[in-house]
Parts: sequence; structure tokens; C-alpha cells
Amino acid sequence: MQLKPALEQGIALLEKGGIPSPRIAAEVLLMHALVCDRAHLYAHPERELTEVEWIHYGRYLNERLSGKPTQYITGHQEFWGLDFLVNPSVLIPRPETELIVEAALALARRHFSVSKASPEKTEKTDSSERTELFIADVGTGSGCIAVALAKELPHAHIYALDLSPQALETARQNAHRHDVEKRITFLLSDLLEPTVEIPIPQFNLLVSNPPYVSDIIIDSLMPEVRYFEPQEALLAGETGQEIYARLIPQAARAMPSGGYLVLELGYDAQEKVRSLLAAPRWEDVAWLPDLAGIIRVVTARRKP
Repeated sequence: MQLKPALEQGIALLEKGGIPSPRIAAEVLLMHALVCDRAHLYAHPERELTEVEWIHYGRYLNERLSGKPTQYITGHQEFWGLDFLVNPSVLIPRPETELIVEAALALARRHFSVSKASPEKTEKTDSSERTELFIADVGTGSGCIAVALAKELPHAHIYALDLSPQALETARQNAHRHDVEKRITFLLSDLLEPTVEIPIPQFNLLVSNPPYVSDIIIDSLMPEVRYFEPQEALLAGETGQEIYARLIPQAARAMPSGGYLVLELGYDAQEKVRSLLAAPRWEDVAWLPDLAGIIRVVTARRKP
């Protein structure tokens, strides 16, 4: 079969199966089967698929019809303009999570020196004046946030923490393929509590996209999320806010005065997080909306 009818057939199958954005999904799966880009796909509509390509394409379509996310079929997802390896041990990076990177970069460049350390500044200890920037990405998953920050802040010291050994291995692979592996320390850790006793610095910038889905609403999630993405990276407990209640106090202990916290928020987490940040250790709390106007990220400064 030629490319054009193969693509149209795939679109029709996915549309009939109720798959969102069937054209995009069919294009991506066909490109994956042919190991080609979109330009090639449309520049050669008359090209005949080989038997092997047709078998692969059919298998990918069937996997997508079963509910398996396209990203887990291809093993790739773009984030911050970078290509990341993904698999069922990590959440698929979402575009809205790029707001964490944007907020963290703005804070780093506004309040810290992000250039190479100079001798006259290395003795300063207040985090707002320290040349060396220590960043923790708590619950790193695929490593998308840590890697994006490492690419943008080449002199920062970044720690990527996760409780899943499989997730940490994926994050390490992504750091390697983007040439930042030597600048990221990977730690097996339950939030900010490493599973082995090792010295870690105080972090003057802490970022996290933590689990924030309530156990109660798991059945209402899209099948792609409910059945295929790692529940330990999604579910926080009965209210969906249990991780915030643990992480924010831990962050206050792990950060020096003047350090900044950057968290992604669940849709109903704002009031709970507001109360946690009302404690005497936090100030300069800011709520950042996404493009739809939904509050998606909160930042806060550790009080002196």
C-alpha cells in the first residue's frame, strides 16, 4: 500500500476508535514505522510501504486503539524543544509543565548569579548572593525539568530526585543524550529524604511537579492516563494534596533563607497549598496561570 492511503486508513481507524487527534496520531505512528519525518511523509505519497513497515504500522495502530499513549508507542516526547525518551515508568511530559521551567529560569536569573563562580563571590552564603546555584528537581520522572534547566543554566548544580529506580534510569539516559549527565546528580529519594545517607547541599532553588491526583477520582481519568501512566507518579492520596503537605515543610528545612520553591499545582490544590505557605517560613508567594488562565504553578521565597 502507498503512503497516502495508508495514512488515511490509519486516520479512519483511530477516528472510529474514538482516539483524540486521530490525524496527528496516525502521522506520528506512520513516521515511526518508516523512520522518517513529516516532510518525507507528504513529499512521497506514492511510496509503497514495505511488508515490514506495514506490519509495524499496523501494530502501532492497534496499540493506540488499545489506549496506549502515542508517546509510549514511539518512546519519545518533546519538552522545552528537546526530545525525551519516555516509557511506562515515567509520566509523559506535558506542555503546561514548561511553566515550571519558565518560572525557575526567571527566578534564577533575577535573584542568583548563573555565571561561572568567581573567587570574590564564593565566600558569600546568603542564597540571593551565592554564585553557585543548587537546584533540586523533586520527583524528576523522565528528567525533563532537570535536563531543561541544565541546558539553560550551564553552571548550576542540579540534583534529580525520584523514588523510582526505573524513572531515575530514564532521567539519566535523557541527561546523557542531551550532554548534561555530568552536571546532574541522580538520587533515589522519597521526596527530599534520600534512601541512603549521603551529604546533599542546601538548595536555593527547588522545583517539583509532584503527584497531585486524588485516589478517589482515579476512575474518572482518561484511559490513556488511568491504565498506562505510572500511578505512583500520579496519585497523592485520598485528597490529592498529601504530597504537598509533606514536601513543603521538607523544602523549608532543605533550603537556606532567600531560596525559592516552584511547584506545579493540581486543579483544586490552591487553597491547601496557600495554607501551607502561610506558615512563618515563606514569603513572596506568587500564583502563575497557564495560557488558559488556570493557576498552574506557585512560587515562594524562604524567609530569612
